[in-house]
Amino acid sequence: MDAGGRPGPGNGPEHGLTPDPAERSAYMRLFYRGWRPTRLGRWVNAVQCWYSGLGLPPHFQVALEVRGRRSGRARAKAVVVATVDGERYLVSMLGRHSDWVSNVEAAQGSAVIRHGRRRQVHLVPVPTGQRAPVLREYVRLATSGRQHFPVGPGAPLSEFESIAEVYPVYRIDPPP
Repeated sequence: MDAGGRPGPGNGPEHGLTPDPAERSAYMRLFYRGWRPTRLGRWVNAVQCWYSGLGLPPHFQVALEVRGRRSGRARAKAVVVATVDGERYLVSMLGRHSDWVSNVEAAQGSAVIRHGRRRQVHLVPVPTGQRAPVLREYVRLATSGRQHFPVGPGAPLSEFESIAEVYPVYRIDPPP
């Protein structure tokens, strides 16, 4: 169980990767513990979210807004957009128990992406068998996000296939 009493990805057999690979680094432990952001991690994410929402570089980092499943208020999170074969994707570096993933599921994929301007989008879950190329691109782009993966950017696709079930991936589509 995590601090909020919910089963977290690093706190049970459903994740298969205990502890969070990022926690090998003392620096990263300042920002993440037990597959959850610390108070400092949440503050840094809020600053990155504000910065990304303005449309400032890097071009692949955006602010994702999703309606909170409990509060009903818009919740914003800085995320990295990975592009593979002309399609754009979001990856949950903290696994399927990440708050934004739960909010996307509760909102049935309805979200807003901000990078200079607001765009209504629909996030479509990608099946496990199709995630590996997206995960590899994400790990290549997301320098701090890659710390949460047990494989590096140069790893063969087969290694990404072996961890694909752990990390949710969503394709970014226009709203229906």
